[in-house]
Amino acid sequence: MKRNSKFHSLTIASLLLILALLPISSYAQFGGGGFGGRGRGGASSSPGNVGERWQNIDYAGDSMQGHRMDIYLPKDANNAPFPVIVYIGGSAWLSNNVKGTAASRGGIFLDKGFAVAGVNHRSSGEAKFPAQINDIKGAVRFLRANASKYKLDPNFIGIIGDSSGGHLAALMGTSGSVKEYTVGDKTLNIEGNVGDNEKESSSVDAVVDLFGPTVFYKMNSQRIPNGMDHDGAGSPESSLVGGAIQQNHDLCDLANPLTYIDANDPPFLIIHGDQDALVPLGQSTLLKDALTEKKVKNEMFTVEGAGHEDARIFSPPY
Repeated sequence: MKRNSKFHSLTIASLLLILALLPISSYAQFGGGGFGGRGRGGASSSPGNVGERWQNIDYAGDSMQGHRMDIYLPKDANNAPFPVIVYIGGSAWLSNNVKGTAASRGGIFLDKGFAVAGVNHRSSGEAKFPAQINDIKGAVRFLRANASKYKLDPNFIGIIGDSSGGHLAALMGTSGSVKEYTVGDKTLNIEGNVGDNEKESSSVDAVVDLFGPTVFYKMNSQRIPNGMDHDGAGSPESSLVGGAIQQNHDLCDLANPLTYIDANDPPFLIIHGDQDALVPLGQSTLLKDALTEKKVKNEMFTVEGAGHEDARIFSPPY
């Protein structure tokens, strides 16, 4: 669920099409991470085409590494204020320092006139869900509260994430108006109160979900041969919710983007490889089907032969 904001239709279309239009050469710095590693780190080098930049912004005011943000603006300052893309790097929720992904992947969006914000969140080792979504929501509220300072357009904030970052991006897209929520006997505060900007909206206006997990307790039933086991107590999903996922369906549902979908949600672009051994393709199919059922605009590309964090995902046409 989300507020029915004033959309920039051209900006949304641009965001949803960029990944489908750019050649692989634009993604030369793409690397590992996601469920295969602990993220790309946050010692951020800047994109080569960046104008103004601010790094290691403390968006929560508590000096935590997991609450740091980098902001990059396009070189042409005459077009300010800029619509914003928030990028969440993947790490299986194991890292609190994923904002460097925005530096390695953000240049293509700067070229299209977007500001890019790379955002950290707390790791599952530091805090269990919903800490991670609380953090990203706090970061978006910070961007809106400080839009004038950083030359941003608060009326358009799109969000992109890969792998575990894709999960959080999708959840941001469907939970925009959600505060506390109850499934079974479990109640969690999905919005949270990270930072001092609680009067601002944390809703986003477009979502790009790159091979993110959704329904955790269905992952094993969808995996390809020799795919990753997700049911064990030490799996990334179990670590996120604080217990083995098959014994914690209510917590998994609270972390599931599908739980919150309604017709007011923003448009989604979903991209996933059909040979992903870490996050099964079926996770994205479940999301697409649920969005379609609720009449939320969405597009899904399945990349034949592509695995997790596979360069072919970023090399259309599919």
